[in-house]
Amino acid sequence: MLKSLQLQATYIEQHGVCAFDVTLDCEDGAPVGDEVQHANLVVALVNQAQAASKLLASVRRVGVRVHAVDHPAFAADVQTIVGRAGSALRYVMVPKVESRGDVDIAVAALNQAGGTHLPLHVLIESPAAVEQAFAIAAHPRVQSVSFGLMDFVSAHGGAIPAQAMTVGRGDDVALDQFHHPLVVRAKLAIASACHAFGKVPSHCVVTEFRDTDLLRHAARTAYQAFGYTRMWSIHPDQIPVIVAALSPSQGEVVQAGAIIAAARDQDWGPVSVEGKLHDRASYRYFWQVLERAHQTGMALPPDMQGYFAPAANDLL
Repeated sequence: MLKSLQLQATYIEQHGVCAFDVTLDCEDGAPVGDEVQHANLVVALVNQAQAASKLLASVRRVGVRVHAVDHPAFAADVQTIVGRAGSALRYVMVPKVESRGDVDIAVAALNQAGGTHLPLHVLIESPAAVEQAFAIAAHPRVQSVSFGLMDFVSAHGGAIPAQAMTVGRGDDVALDQFHHPLVVRAKLAIASACHAFGKVPSHCVVTEFRDTDLLRHAARTAYQAFGYTRMWSIHPDQIPVIVAALSPSQGEVVQAGAIIAAARDQDWGPVSVEGKLHDRASYRYFWQVLERAHQTGMALPPDMQGYFAPAANDLL
């Protein structure tokens, strides 16, 4: 947790933007029986992060993952962490959400603890929850929906092979997490639900955390083929690779800048750039390329820089 917070601070100081969240974990990160002590540790870390420099405090995004709503530690997690560090948090993540009703339970607990301002990030981790993805994503307090791959596979009672929790190579890709039909269906349902309601879809982890090439491939596939705009890491060393993989290329940024500049000079009427016609539909797409470049700390074309503040707390 400390290494991730320091990496986030360094990135903000270097680029002026917060390109990734840090979620302090009270679910899998808390030893059984030590939930209270772990929650108190998270409170201390969150408040310590908020007490850093004004730039860091204004843009950094630190959240916490509490226990599931049906876990005995859930209520205490929320009361302790939101009650004592809610002003420093940017969101609360709730795992194993099965329905919109679970979201309502979480919202009620946050509100009671003084967290009426906090959005929810939720984890969908079962086949039943996938069927409720659109209802969950439509909830006004939900900001992001993540896919929990390993719990999803385990929920099938052995009907999905362990290979579906991995990223395959060569002949081993047929049933990996990007090709097994049930896993692909779940990923697409969650991404589609998020985009339907303007929420952020967050892709699952890659457990082969030492394999940089495999991680980069997985992140780019999740982004380009499945529509995920964020991705979880399980080790701080994965973060720079994921941020780079989910960023547009420099060529895409240059192209987007040229098209937006031409559109601006034409009062946003149709234009031809390199023999291709563009209008307001494509302007919206290329503007989003520039936004994403800014959010991930990339250099923008000089005549586009004035459109973006030097620091932002946009969600990646």
